[in-house]
Order: sequence, then structure tokens, then C-alpha cells
Amino acid sequence: MAEKTLSAKKQQELQVQYSNYKDTLQAIAQKIGDVEQEGEEHKLVLETLTPLPGDRKCFRMINGVLVERTVSEVLPALQTNAEGLKKVLEDLVKQYRTKQEDMDKWKKKNNIQVVQQ
Repeated sequence: MAEKTLSAKKQQELQVQYSNYKDTLQAIAQKIGDVEQEGEEHKLVLETLTPLPGDRKCFRMINGVLVERTVSEVLPALQTNAEGLKKVLEDLVKQYRTKQEDMDKWKKKNNIQVVQQ
């Protein structure tokens, strides 16, 4: 009886660990999606503003406030932000892969086989 309880407890611990891995991977994937979407928005705005004259008036949202600027003032900031988003995306993808590899090693170490239902 003691062996069954210990085994059940071990199974429960493994299930919790597996759920933690899955939740972490899902959270990282969500962040990746959000950053990709924001990067696409920056790309569209850059493509729209680039051919316009530098002295043309445009508006930019800064901390929830719409501010009037010129295209030449806005473009460098947008390019910097787009590059930053690209770097963040690369880091998140690397983090996701590392966590996935950790999970795969953990599953192999504990002889875990996932059954899809």
C-alpha cells in the first residue's frame, strides 16, 4: 500500500512539472505572437512613411497621447523600435527552444510519454 501511495505521489509531482513546462511554453509562445504582431505593425508604418517627404506632418502615439511630429522625426524612432522588437523576438524564440529542449530532456529522463486524447 505504501508503494502505491508513493507511486501516486510521484505521478502527481510529474504531472505538476509537466503542466509547468507546458504553461511556460504556452506563455512564451503568446509573447512571441504579440511581439510578431507589433513588429508587423511597425513594418507597415515604416513602409507607409518611408516614401513621404520628411517635412510632412504625422501623428504618433506616445504613452497614450497623440503627438504631432514630422515624418523625419518619427522614422528614426520607428526604425529603432522595429530593430528592438526583432531582437526581443529572437531572444524569445531562443528561450522557447531552450525550454522545449529542457522539457524533452526531462521527459526522456523520467520516461514520460504523452498520450494525445
